[in-house]
Amino acid sequence: LAAKMARDMSDKEILKMELDQLKKEVSTPRTPVSKCNTVNFVEGLLPNDPLIKGVPDDKNPYKGDKGGCIIT
Repeated sequence: LAAKMARDMSDKEILKMELDQLKKEVSTPRTPVSKCNTVNFVEGLLPNDPLIKGVPDDKNPYKGDKGGCIIT
């Protein structure tokens, strides 16, 4: 649908649409990362993050001898 719309629009209309979008983006209020607490949020989740801490063997469904695949 967007491709058909773009084919039906003149270059001037496309540029105007892009300019309108850029105006919206530039007027969006921004918050510096240092003020938005993202770092504190992520660091707060670290103790429970399985990618950082790992998964205990007894809770890992992919670990252990659950059988295997036999091809005959």
